[in-house]
Amino acid sequence: MPAIFSHRLWLAAMPLLFVVLWSTGFIGAKFGLPYAEPFTFLFIRSALTLALLAPLAHWLSGEWPRDSRLWGHIAVSGLLVHGAYLGGVFYGIYLGMPAGLASLLVGLQPLLTAGLAGPLLGERLTTRQWLGLMLGLVGVALVLGGKLDPGEGLFQGFGLGALGAVLVALLGITGGTLYQKRHCTGMPLLSGTVVQYLATVTLFGLGALLFEERSVEWAPVFTLTLGWLVLVLSISAILLLMALIKRGEASRVASLFYLVPPVTALQAWWLFDEALPPASLAGMAIAIAGVVLVVKGQPARADRRRT
Repeated sequence: MPAIFSHRLWLAAMPLLFVVLWSTGFIGAKFGLPYAEPFTFLFIRSALTLALLAPLAHWLSGEWPRDSRLWGHIAVSGLLVHGAYLGGVFYGIYLGMPAGLASLLVGLQPLLTAGLAGPLLGERLTTRQWLGLMLGLVGVALVLGGKLDPGEGLFQGFGLGALGAVLVALLGITGGTLYQKRHCTGMPLLSGTVVQYLATVTLFGLGALLFEERSVEWAPVFTLTLGWLVLVLSISAILLLMALIKRGEASRVASLFYLVPPVTALQAWWLFDEALPPASLAGMAIAIAGVVLVVKGQPARADRRRT
């Protein structure tokens, strides 16, 4: 009985733990990008992750994708979930977009995912869940909208290149979530993630080789940030995301991303003494309420069978 209780407690805690870990990625980008260019930074991060994850997958699992077709699907999902998402976010912040605004734009993912999950995956959302998605969007806007000064202009300090990079990240994480749910349901968790990083490290390596000088300042701050991003983000949080996608509907998993901007705002307040105005606090409450509506709803699936 205690073992069953512990298992259920872990399953219940997985979404919250994922949100907390995932939100630190924006903080890590802010800490690390002054010391390395984005593709170079991400290539080192991905290579270190691969070096740690590959032997772990061999020792703990030993199971690899069953055929070349599945290998291809997993590689594509990795290019979207890791390559496009991380590359877009880091490059957008590198070009001057505030980390908070980047988080807000990527936070639009649940609406985009919910709109596409129906025709692509056969998922149907209830009216209650659509209300939750809309509440989440309003909450995210309130959290970070209070930190933008309309008098300074929304795009103050960055150009269309930064905006385009973050939009690529939004499309990448959305498409990757849907693609993996549809084509990679038979993916072994550990070895499948290794295949994803094999594709991703190749992409970032080409980006660094073609577009950057590949110089790195190995300051203590950069080294500590890199270690956190590798061990906590690229391994722990990504494995949690893969497990959540495998267990639940894509739209429900995507709704968790609504909580990332509020949690990021809290971390920025703690680490950088950034103020949290009342509108941001209200937005956090609204975003959490929206996530609860989505996760607690009972979406009908066109091809669902009772077992």
